[in-house]
Amino acid sequence: MITETELQSDIEALRGRFTETKDLYREVCALLFFRYGITPTASKLYQFVRKGSMSAPAEALAKFWEDLRSKARVEIDHPDLPPELKTSAAEVIADLWRQATAAARHELAALRVEDQAAVEQAQGEETRALQATAEALASADTLRQQLGAAQESLQQRQTDLEVERRAHAGAVARLQELQRHLEEARNQQERVRADFSAELAKAREAVDVANARSDAAERRALLEIDQERQARIKADKQLEALRGQLAQAEGRHRESLLAQADAVTRLQVKADAAEDSQRELTASNRSLADDLQVTRERLAVAQQEATQFRAEAQTLRVLLERLSPPEPVPQQEVPTSKVTKPGARKAR
Repeated sequence: MITETELQSDIEALRGRFTETKDLYREVCALLFFRYGITPTASKLYQFVRKGSMSAPAEALAKFWEDLRSKARVEIDHPDLPPELKTSAAEVIADLWRQATAAARHELAALRVEDQAAVEQAQGEETRALQATAEALASADTLRQQLGAAQESLQQRQTDLEVERRAHAGAVARLQELQRHLEEARNQQERVRADFSAELAKAREAVDVANARSDAAERRALLEIDQERQARIKADKQLEALRGQLAQAEGRHRESLLAQADAVTRLQVKADAAEDSQRELTASNRSLADDLQVTRERLAVAQQEATQFRAEAQTLRVLLERLSPPEPVPQQEVPTSKVTKPGARKAR
């Protein structure tokens, strides 16, 4: 099928080639009649061309048909042929022309059908190309979006990489600083080790001196312990003697107390008997009172003696405490210290 767009495109091409109005209308008539098979009319010509007045397409159309008829007319001019033969020959030739024209039109129609099929195929291909173009544009948009996302991701990764580079540079700087501190610590450790070695040597010398002093002190302590042991033995003997004296004094004191208690008991019995018989023995009251006074005096003397015995016992206890030496070191500890001394020296 003929599309108006193609026809208008061909007319625009002719408009550029022919500037004269008559020539343009003549070529448009030939285009409509021979290429598209459309019978040209004045209104159609003016509708397509729209140039000049309304008489211009009519004149161009009349001139087109006149030229077409003159070209289609066959004239045979020969001096020896009779007019009837000329007419018959002209009709035969005209019939041949018409048949040739019809065959040409059929071929033109077939060519138009082929051209139309080619045009439709081209249009289909154009449609597919447009679809492919649309898909390509959509794919291009998708690729642009993906490219934008990839660029943003790349930018972000570059930013992260820059941050990592800065962090790495900071870590390297901190590592160098730590290595410097470590080297300083090692140097300080070496100095401390040297100082410690010197101090250790001094300490060993001091330990040796202290060991010598300890040995001397130990010998003095053993001597003092021996002297203290002898003094303890002597003090024990004196303590035993004092304990014997104290026991004797306590025995005498107990005997005196018993005697005094017995006397007091007898006197109390006598006093009770005297009190009972006081009324009856009024006459002998004075003599009994004298006896009672004497007994009381004896009791006072006995109490004084008991007090004196107590004072003597207290004096003996104080003297015993003064003479008692401090608690001695057990006999088995001295040999132990003597035995462990060489081990201690070896440990030093």
